[in-house]
Amino acid sequence: MTGADDTAVIDAPVIDTAEIDALVGDGPAAWDVTGRLPAELLRKLGAMGVLCAEVPVRFGGLGATALAGGELTAHVGALCGSLRSVMTVQGIAAATVHRFGDREQRRRFLGELTGGRLACTAFSEPGAGSDLAAMTTRVRPAGDDTGDVIVSGEKSWTTGAAYADLIMVVGRYGDGPGGAAVMVPADAPGVTVEPVAAPLGCRAATHCRVVLDDVRLPASAVLGGGGQPLPLLFTVALTYGRMSVAWGCAGILRACLAAATADARTREQGGSPIAEHQLVARHIAELYTAEQIAVHVCRHAAEQCDRGTADAAVAAVLAKQVAATHAARGAATAVQVLASRGFTDGHVVARAYRDAKAMELIEGSTEISQLILARHALGAPSPTSSAATA
Repeated sequence: MTGADDTAVIDAPVIDTAEIDALVGDGPAAWDVTGRLPAELLRKLGAMGVLCAEVPVRFGGLGATALAGGELTAHVGALCGSLRSVMTVQGIAAATVHRFGDREQRRRFLGELTGGRLACTAFSEPGAGSDLAAMTTRVRPAGDDTGDVIVSGEKSWTTGAAYADLIMVVGRYGDGPGGAAVMVPADAPGVTVEPVAAPLGCRAATHCRVVLDDVRLPASAVLGGGGQPLPLLFTVALTYGRMSVAWGCAGILRACLAAATADARTREQGGSPIAEHQLVARHIAELYTAEQIAVHVCRHAAEQCDRGTADAAVAAVLAKQVAATHAARGAATAVQVLASRGFTDGHVVARAYRDAKAMELIEGSTEISQLILARHALGAPSPTSSAATA
């Protein structure tokens, strides 16, 4: 039901994954080769709530839990890594708006993102990936009586920017130490979007250079007025992003396992299916194990997020680290099983092989994730300490 204000609860639509399957069809192979997703498909899925399923129903979303949203992400990830990548950046934008936006901003922007408009997120810069101190993008007051802000800087490897109506730009706010997340219309004067040619993975999602040349925006575009600590902005956004990537990797492993088992059952060598050869059976077992491990670590992290525990952020790092590294190895295993059958652009395991490698780099590289996990472990009580055994 609906009410008079933006906090009223509405009935959440039911998402049938069969409907998503029908819309996607056999498109992913061609999308990978051409490097483009159908914009009309993205808008339709956005209006269905699929691209940011965890937006509360009072803002037009599905109101999915982190666990339910994750399972949906894994399903999409098994179909198409590029589509899942667009789903991830739309979800990051929505999660950031929900956390930092004021009431009017949540009503406006979340309504747009569940109504068919598309968003991407711009974090990385040519000289600043995981190094927040090196970020140079600035959001500063215009210095006149309009209350406007000026956004200037350059962002790199901005996934989905070629489709986006809104670019959520994170930068430094004014001359202080704080940061800001700004919802920048992609067609605003001073915004230039340049797709990267022939990227290795998630090709159809597009990865773009975004230049912001003194882009003038109303203060209402700055989420929560700006001035938030940069580490907090990044933690909120990256926790969602890492969870989404981790579930997407679980989907990659599911797709690889399905392709490898189907091939191993039907292709024969020496008069018997290759599945009966012990070394091939070992590959299948390793793929199955990897998929199960990824799913379980993702479910654990999602449960931590749903409960709002203190360890939710590090659980997301762990899920992303485990799922991404297993997906990269698992996809290589699937290519090995299928051999020449899976060695052409567009094939599900060829896509998985390239896409999974990208997952080890984005939302914090494998090495960055390892540093975070090591610091967490070193800061935790020793298993032999009184704190651990009390």
